[in-house]
Amino acid sequence: MDLGLHGKRALVTAASRGLGYAAAKGLAQEGVRLAINSRDGQSLHSSAEALMAETNTKVFSLPGDVSDPTVPAQIVEKAVMALGGLDILITNSGGPPPGNFEKFDDETWQQSIDLLLLSHVRLIRAALPHLRQSDVASVLTVTSYSVKQPIPNLILSNSIRSATVGLTKTLALELGPEGIRFNSILPAWIETERVFELMSNRARVNKSTVDDETSKLAKDSSLGRMGKPYEFANAAVFLVSPAASFITGLMLTIDGGMYKGLF
Repeated sequence: MDLGLHGKRALVTAASRGLGYAAAKGLAQEGVRLAINSRDGQSLHSSAEALMAETNTKVFSLPGDVSDPTVPAQIVEKAVMALGGLDILITNSGGPPPGNFEKFDDETWQQSIDLLLLSHVRLIRAALPHLRQSDVASVLTVTSYSVKQPIPNLILSNSIRSATVGLTKTLALELGPEGIRFNSILPAWIETERVFELMSNRARVNKSTVDDETSKLAKDSSLGRMGKPYEFANAAVFLVSPAASFITGLMLTIDGGMYKGLF
């Protein structure tokens, strides 16, 4: 299938590693012109170099912390200048610290809101004038299956990511008449650096090993394993592509059967 992505222009945030990097790589393989972001400038530069070497596609690296209120608009403007416009926006971020409810004060909650909700709001707000000039405009927010099935010891993520799903669905309804599509992917446990950091935390709390903790999670999947980053990326690339032109307002769970609900 021709996804119709060749020559399109995309910005992917939190893309120096993990799910963001996987999505950026998938887009680059389809001939998309890319700008990628991460708060770690050195890691971002290395990732951009790796993407260009693997895909022979020009990739612009735009360092910055998307949880900083001033940064999202700056990143979008730099991406538009580098790419000559914008067709696709994938809003992604790192995760908040693990812990239960009583562990976190107001400051930590606010920092997590800036990271998990307001980063999406600010990126989308800044991108809208440019997306309106595209005839294939698409936005994908990356959230978590925890919005459907809360994950133990992740109170911040469970709570705040639900607001981002509400944002995504509402924008799909508000901006659909203008031809701008909004979807979200709700990944479960995918083999990324972030997940193994969480497994390390669980191992310390439970006095077990990382292998023990990952094995427990794998048993929750009907496929008996965690997902691979490229499996997330395949779905992300399709959803933002013109081939998915009649799909909007979708909250797609990519979980290998870990989510046990019907809807």
